[in-house]
Amino acid sequence: MARNEWINGYLEAILDVGANLKTQKGVDAKMKLEKLQDNVKRNKDFSPTNYFVEEVVNSVDESDLHRTWIKVIATRNTLERSNRLENMCWRIWHLTRKKKQIAVDDAQRLANRRIEREKGRHDAAEDLSELSEGEKEKDESQPVNKISRINSEMVMWSNESHESKSRQLYIVLISIHGLVRGENMELGRDSDTGGQVKYVVELARALADMEGVIRVDLLTRQIACPDVDYGYGEPIEMLSSPPEGSGNCGAYIVRIPCGPRDKYIFKESLWPHIPEYVDGALSHVVNMARALGEEFDSGKPIWPYVIHGHYADAGEVAARLSGSLNVPMVLTGHSLGRNKFEQLLKQGRLSKEDINSTYKIMRRIEGEELALDAAEMIVTSTRQEIDEQWGLYDGFDVKLERKLRVRKRRGVSCLGRHMPRMVVIPPGMDFSYVKTEDSIEGDGDLESIIGRDKALNKMAVPPIWTEIMRFFTNPHKPMILALSRPDPKKNVTTLLKAFGECQPLRKLANLTLILGNRDDIEDMSSSSSVVLTTVLKLIDRYDLYGQVAYPKHHKQIEVPDIYRLAAKTKGVFINPALVEPFGLTIIEASAYGLPVVATKNGGPVDILKALNNGLLVDPHDQKAIEEALLKLVADKNLWIECRKHGLKNIHRFSWPEHCKNYLSHLEHCRSRHPTTCHKIIPTNEEPMSESLRDVEDLSLRFSIDGDLKANGDVDPATRQKELIETFTKMSTSNRKSNTSYSPGRRQTLYIIAVDSYDTKGDPTETFPIIIKNVMEIAGADSGVIGFILSTGLSLNETKAVLKKCQVNIDKFDALVCSSGSELYYPWRDLTVDEDYDNHTEYRWPQENVRSTIMRIARLENEDDDNMVEEIKTYSSHCYTYIIKPGAKTRRVDDLRQRLRMRSFRCNTVFTHAANKLNVIPLFASRAQALRYLSIKWGADLSKMVVFVGEKGDTDYEDLLAGLHKTVILKGSVEYGSEKLLRGEESFKTEDMVPTEKSNIVVSNGYEVQDISAALKTLGIN
Repeated sequence: MARNEWINGYLEAILDVGANLKTQKGVDAKMKLEKLQDNVKRNKDFSPTNYFVEEVVNSVDESDLHRTWIKVIATRNTLERSNRLENMCWRIWHLTRKKKQIAVDDAQRLANRRIEREKGRHDAAEDLSELSEGEKEKDESQPVNKISRINSEMVMWSNESHESKSRQLYIVLISIHGLVRGENMELGRDSDTGGQVKYVVELARALADMEGVIRVDLLTRQIACPDVDYGYGEPIEMLSSPPEGSGNCGAYIVRIPCGPRDKYIFKESLWPHIPEYVDGALSHVVNMARALGEEFDSGKPIWPYVIHGHYADAGEVAARLSGSLNVPMVLTGHSLGRNKFEQLLKQGRLSKEDINSTYKIMRRIEGEELALDAAEMIVTSTRQEIDEQWGLYDGFDVKLERKLRVRKRRGVSCLGRHMPRMVVIPPGMDFSYVKTEDSIEGDGDLESIIGRDKALNKMAVPPIWTEIMRFFTNPHKPMILALSRPDPKKNVTTLLKAFGECQPLRKLANLTLILGNRDDIEDMSSSSSVVLTTVLKLIDRYDLYGQVAYPKHHKQIEVPDIYRLAAKTKGVFINPALVEPFGLTIIEASAYGLPVVATKNGGPVDILKALNNGLLVDPHDQKAIEEALLKLVADKNLWIECRKHGLKNIHRFSWPEHCKNYLSHLEHCRSRHPTTCHKIIPTNEEPMSESLRDVEDLSLRFSIDGDLKANGDVDPATRQKELIETFTKMSTSNRKSNTSYSPGRRQTLYIIAVDSYDTKGDPTETFPIIIKNVMEIAGADSGVIGFILSTGLSLNETKAVLKKCQVNIDKFDALVCSSGSELYYPWRDLTVDEDYDNHTEYRWPQENVRSTIMRIARLENEDDDNMVEEIKTYSSHCYTYIIKPGAKTRRVDDLRQRLRMRSFRCNTVFTHAANKLNVIPLFASRAQALRYLSIKWGADLSKMVVFVGEKGDTDYEDLLAGLHKTVILKGSVEYGSEKLLRGEESFKTEDMVPTEKSNIVVSNGYEVQDISAALKTLGIN
């Protein structure tokens, strides 16, 4: 009945917020009411009814609500507002039942997805069943979770080997979100600026120190915003300078702008700006590859050895860059969207729609799936991350990955299937801050440092020590240290309750909580504010004044001093997070000789297994946390033993060790190299990339363009020689006689990508009109303006349409056909670009996917002849399927999911007003073809103008965003294929394309005057 009384209190509060607020009883109700009052103060629009309904629905069992309803009916009194109370109770009961139904629906959805995954895995296993008996036995006999760090075929990287010293490796790391800088990192400032920032900065420095690595670039977002330090707006920041005489360039942070120039936006809002970032990063990498080639390899570009994306957003950027440059890609997830999505669903506090709108979770998951498609290797911190987190994704399966690896090792065909290699490489740590005395025993007594007579103290006390110890009545007691963001997932409140309710622990130790930096709790994000407010209330509830420290500020450079203070008091470090993907702070604390207590969920399991310096606990078990802390604090022999083990084994987590493992795995997994070397240098009109403009490394800045005049222009003789060599290599036996012609000399490129079809999928009469109007606008400038036709039509279809409308095909510099899978040059007698074919060949399943598409694209109960392959347009890089009128087929997102479940990596595009389906290679698309041409021709993407309709093929969104300018021709397209792109539960167009973008304009029509007006709006006359 106590539970019912609590519910009655809530319901009464709904009816009368004023007087009844003060009559609630019980600690839980009191804290919730205080939370309500705080929220009311901060938000005038706060709804108490919504607040209490949410609390009841999320916190109370349905049976309790029903009993309360019965009680209200039985005790009805005319003098009371029982009718309203009864009605309110019934409504909340109904909401609770609805919430349960949503949970059931979600469970059914997950079950259906698991069934489909199993079906996909079964299909793949059947196709791969021709393993030899020996292979079968070996595959079945080895446990799935035993993924070796270094196998017998792998040669460990060594700084001393001649082979390593002779290498010239350029490594690109990408971490977009958050505030990234080399010194005084603002870790904990917000949820985007956490351990990942520190990890990537230290990884860049460590890799730059390895033999054979000539340069490391850490790409992040440039932020010129008054709300953050001006340093985040600097294009270049040197992280480490190379040793004198080494010839290397060191490590740099390169900041590339994307999205609003004057705003710091969180990662959930970055998704629509990803294409723009890809284009900017591509420009930097190409320029740097050329610069490094001039410096180290006689002018031959040194392409990145690897492009390594960190987190989902950077993973998608790395995948796009990898496809454009044809270099290997690696991904580190840090935290994964699908795992977070399922945890949030289990909590039941938010619907799928709310989760998606708040966290952009479906867009994030798609970014991670795309990264899985493109990656050679996935770097994880723990085996648990592989089995329990990556195993949730369509594009990865532990058993299937092992089977494919066995086949590759034995030289057996994988039948067009691919899966990235998962490797466990624990993050490293910079031990340079660890002093020799930190590893000496017997330094736990603070009396020699902070005695009663401070005048006799000859040692300088770090300021952070004074700041922490001012909280304590007895600063000499062992310190229990917790260091994390004020995030609910870090579970600090459970730790505080365990400390507050354990009297023996309170007598023996103090507690220090380092929870980021704050000025005013009310100015922090809602989740951080709630955690800190709860911490303060718990301290007051248990009367922990003098026993708990919670300083408002600390600098990143003071963190080592915090660890030292805890170690000198013979203290303990604790990480009680609900789930900890890795646990870098555990390694940091261990390096200073601190025993640890850590969550048993996630990376700490592997860390403590390697270090053997602490205890694992269930983060939900408050009693277990109490006992573990008490055991380490009270048993000095155990404390000393854990300290010794930690200091002895900590070298396993050093950055040199990490980099050796990383480069060794990378060398083993790296299966492809650049097949195209672009040597055309930009024309005089094209400015140098912003990211190179402020490079301080003179050896690179002056090697970008060879011989320079005093004003920075390229020497004409050098330019002429370079161009002649380039054009000579580009010429072929069937090339036209106009040897001086090259699209690379165009100042602007107009790309016509209007998908104008009728209901039958035939090009409309509007299509040739648009082509003629765009060309007419160029007029006398046709020599400096080039034209590219980008379409879902095949080459033969394109030629037939242009012939019918009497448009000279030779006026085009390039034809991008079959949704970007084929590239032809009319000025070369329509010869295909073989380099582009080789470029997009990677992971193309070819014949292996043809029958699979027919099987998985049709919906259940659909006739077999509703989709047939079109033979007359057959191409080795594009399989086209005709969809009968009225036939139903799966959407692109559904098709892509089912292909991934079968380990096929390719793109699917509905075209011809949803009358045809093109299946093309993973790295083939109309957008990627433009990036390829920008490199090959030395063309600036910002000087390209793409003309599209208001709708189009299912790759339409990819053509809108980026550095190029886009003109949307109103009224040019009546029928599109957008209905077959995504389901309602997926992400939205605004997650792909910025809603407000200065380089996207909508014309009033497609006549000459309409197009001219739109171009003038873009600043093009």
